[in-house]
Amino acid sequence: MLSQFPELETKNLVLRQVNQSDAEAVYQLFSDEEVLKYHDLEALTNLEQAKELINSFDEKFHSQQMIRWGIAKKEDNVIIGTCGYHNWVKNHFCAEIGYELSQAYWRKRIMTEALSAMIKFGFEKMELNRIQATVMLENIASMQLLEKLGFVPEGILREYGFCKGEFHDLKMFALLKKEASSNFGF
Repeated sequence: MLSQFPELETKNLVLRQVNQSDAEAVYQLFSDEEVLKYHDLEALTNLEQAKELINSFDEKFHSQQMIRWGIAKKEDNVIIGTCGYHNWVKNHFCAEIGYELSQAYWRKRIMTEALSAMIKFGFEKMELNRIQATVMLENIASMQLLEKLGFVPEGILREYGFCKGEFHDLKMFALLKKEASSNFGF
């Protein structure tokens, strides 16, 4: 159990709790339809929705259902993306990851850096044995990212996802602790 929100630091990034002062940055991120193209969330249309989303992150953390970090560059501490764990099943030692990043930062290794810290935290501090991700088949960039991080594709879950009014086939990826220990230094 996590009693306090953990802050993670990498060479270039801080993964930290998102708070109400981040509402404008969260709105910018979650109102971009291209960022949310493969996400089960509709694009935000106003700042109030961003504040509600931040409250939801906080409530789900305190009820131990989810942890969602804001990804900020060390130089300015402005949120440029989020990443985290959901569907956390503690007695099965597994959780699912999700993430999104502002378009201006795509293909700059930022998500690789952020997820590496998050994965290490998951195995070391959350005592996970399995970290999994489900990805829409069209989301090639996300699949490439997961494979670069050592995730193994396990198969297609037919019409497993429901997003923006449609069912979608999802590809399941997983990373096991015993497979990851050498790559992530634990």
